[in-house]
Amino acid sequence: MLSPLAQELNETLKGTVAGELLSDLGTRIFFPRGIISQGGEAKQFGKVANATIGTTIIDGKPAALPSIKQFAPELSNGELVAYAPTAGNPDLRSKWKELMLKKNPGLVGKPTSNPVVVPGLTAGISYLADLFVDEKHPLLAANPSWDNYALVVETRRGSELHTFNMFKDNGFDIDSFKAALENEAKSGSVRVLLNFPQNPSGYSPTNEEAKKIVQAVKELAEKGTKIIVWDDDAYFGLNYEKDIYPQSLFAEFADLHENVLAVKIDGPTKEDFVWGFRCGFLTFAGKGVSSEQYLALEKKLMGLIRSSVSCSSTPSQSMSLKAFSNPKIEEEKKVFRDILEKRYKKVRSFVDTHKSSVLTALPFNSGYFMSFKTKCNAEELRQKILHERQIGTISIDESTLRVAFSSVEEGKIDEVYTAIYESAESMNK
Repeated sequence: MLSPLAQELNETLKGTVAGELLSDLGTRIFFPRGIISQGGEAKQFGKVANATIGTTIIDGKPAALPSIKQFAPELSNGELVAYAPTAGNPDLRSKWKELMLKKNPGLVGKPTSNPVVVPGLTAGISYLADLFVDEKHPLLAANPSWDNYALVVETRRGSELHTFNMFKDNGFDIDSFKAALENEAKSGSVRVLLNFPQNPSGYSPTNEEAKKIVQAVKELAEKGTKIIVWDDDAYFGLNYEKDIYPQSLFAEFADLHENVLAVKIDGPTKEDFVWGFRCGFLTFAGKGVSSEQYLALEKKLMGLIRSSVSCSSTPSQSMSLKAFSNPKIEEEKKVFRDILEKRYKKVRSFVDTHKSSVLTALPFNSGYFMSFKTKCNAEELRQKILHERQIGTISIDESTLRVAFSSVEEGKIDEVYTAIYESAESMNK
C-alpha cells in the first residue's frame, strides 16, 4: 500500500512525463515527515533549545575534536562535522546552479529544478535507476560504456541495459542510436543515458552530431513517446578539439518537448579535480514542468538519499563552496586542463603515426580516456601488458582495452603506448 505522502507526490506529478516514467520504487518513494523534517522546523522555531538531532552541541555549536579540527582550520565546526541537509547545503546548490548556467548559456531562461547534492555521480546514477528503472523498464546506453551502468541497472535494479553502437565511420553512429530509440519506443517509453565526454572512449559529439542526437529524440517525442534523457556529464568541459559541441546536451533537452524529461548528472569530481570528495548533483528539466512538480521530484530524490546514506558529506560540500567562490579557481583549473590536453595530443600523435594489425583506436577527442578495439582478447592483453611490462590498463569487454592517459605522465606516454602495441602484436604471432 502506498504511503499517503507518496500518493501526494504522485498526484503532483500526474500527467507529466516525469510521472509517466517513474519506476515501481519511484512510485513508492517519498520524503518522510520524520526526524529530518521535524528537525528543520526546530531550527526555525526552537529558540530555547533544539533537542531533535543526534549532534553534540557545546557552547551553541557542534563539537569538533581538536585532532580533527586541526586539519581544517578554515572551516567552522558546523562546516566540518555537522550533518548537511538531505538535499545538500542550500548555498552550494545555488552556487552550482549559477555555475551550471555560466558553463551552459543555452540553459539561461529555461526552468530547471534546483540541483540536489548526492554522494558522488555514481550515487546519482544509482538514484536515477531507483526512480525510473525496473524489471519492465530498461535503460539504453552506448556500446561500449562504463561497466558500472550494468552493475547499477542489471544487478541492483534487476532490469536490463540495452545498447546502441557508439561508433561508425570514425564518428558517432547516429543510425544505430535512432534505431535503438525506435526499438525502445515500442514499449511506449524510453530511458536513455548519454555520457560525453564518454567513458571509456573519450569521445564527445561534434556540433553536427549533437544536432542529430537532439533531433532524433525530438522526432520520437513528437510521435508521443515519453523519454527521459540522462546526461552523465562527469567529464564535462575537458574538450581538446575545436569542432566539439561545447555545452552539455542537457541545455538542448531541457525544453525540447513536453514528452522529454532531462536530468543532468554532474559535479566537481572530474571538473574540479576532487575525485575523492564524492560530491555530485542531480538537476531535472522538462518543458512545461512546474516548480511544484520539480519540488515533488526533489522530495522523491530526498527520500532515496534519506533511506540510503541520510545525507552527503559535509566537509566536501563546505570546501567546494569556498573553492567555487575563489576568483583564482578557473586559472588553477586551466593549468590542470592544459596538462591533460598535452597528454591527449601526445597520445593522438602516437596512435596516428603507429600502425597495428591488432589494435584500432576508437574515436577520441576529450575527457580522461581513449580505448582500443582489439582483435585479440582484451583481458589477455591487459594481463600481458601488466605482468610483462608492469603497465596497468582496463579491459572493458572482450575486445575493448581502455587507457587512462589522464594518469600517465607526459614523459611516459611513448613508453606506455609502445608497450601496448608491442604486446598486442606479439599476441597475433
